[in-house]
Amino acid sequence: MSDTSTQSRGKGHWTRHLTQETIVLALTVAMFAMFSFILDNFFSSGNVITLLRSVSVLGMLGLGMAITVIGRGVDLSMVATMVVGIVWSLKLHQSGMDFVTALIIGAAFAIVMGMIIGIIVAYAEIPAVFTTLAMGPVIFGIGNVAFFTEDTHNAPADVEWLRALGFERFLGVPASIYILAASAFLVFLFLRYTRYGRSIYAIGDNMLAARHTGFPVRPMLVGKYVLAALIAFMVGLIFTATNSGINTRLVYTTLVYDVLLVVVLGGIGLSGGKGGVRNVIVGTLFVGVLLNGMTIMNLSYTTQNFIKSLVMLVALIAETMLNPRDEQTSQSGDI
Repeated sequence: MSDTSTQSRGKGHWTRHLTQETIVLALTVAMFAMFSFILDNFFSSGNVITLLRSVSVLGMLGLGMAITVIGRGVDLSMVATMVVGIVWSLKLHQSGMDFVTALIIGAAFAIVMGMIIGIIVAYAEIPAVFTTLAMGPVIFGIGNVAFFTEDTHNAPADVEWLRALGFERFLGVPASIYILAASAFLVFLFLRYTRYGRSIYAIGDNMLAARHTGFPVRPMLVGKYVLAALIAFMVGLIFTATNSGINTRLVYTTLVYDVLLVVVLGGIGLSGGKGGVRNVIVGTLFVGVLLNGMTIMNLSYTTQNFIKSLVMLVALIAETMLNPRDEQTSQSGDI
């Protein structure tokens, strides 16, 4: 075998492994090393714990977003569902209801909102990006009118397991990180080994082909948004525990776009049918390190948003180049 063919094969080997995921992982390691070198408090144990806690919320929301994106969709109403569902549960508990019962009612609210979104997307065939963009303010408006008027809502002091959920550590690692790991493992099993999970990939890859094959596409689309809404509610509980409460103004922040950045940056294609839990973890680590570093550098809110938007734009361009849309993909619909 000639040297030229050997070199060509070697280059092909490296090209196959040089994916968006590996590039982002390498950039994350480099960025972490750079921040550790130039920022005095970045590598401190306290800051690493703070970073891990913020990563847990981003990562779990990213898992819910990933399920919708893999199935060629998107859910921009996740944060509104999370906030309204958990705040209503807190208000019900403050009025004298058992906390577990209040959580069940809040989760039921999230499920209903997810069903409404899914029905609009699946049966009215309105693109998910427009449906969820409109439903976010609707969901928050329902909460403001019917459930609460205050901005700040504290976690109940009489629920010991909730306090442990937010502040207990094992081997120095917060409980929320173990919950993220367990959630990632469960979503991995769901997507890889259940028929429903594999069907989400099939629908995302080619919805028309999935329908002609006999998949109940519309009910599965509804179920996908219900699952995302339920995950969002559960993340709201973790957020409340780790922050000793929740502020409804979280809806007005860029959190949902940070979550979308996690998914897109990690390498889950917006064209659907590709990606998985590993991509979410990689994207979560990158965004978590970036946000933490910018916070320690005391960059203004506007500057941080500019940098995140620029990163999002680059990620979208890279995703489009790595996953070009062909004629068959275009005919299958947009998110």
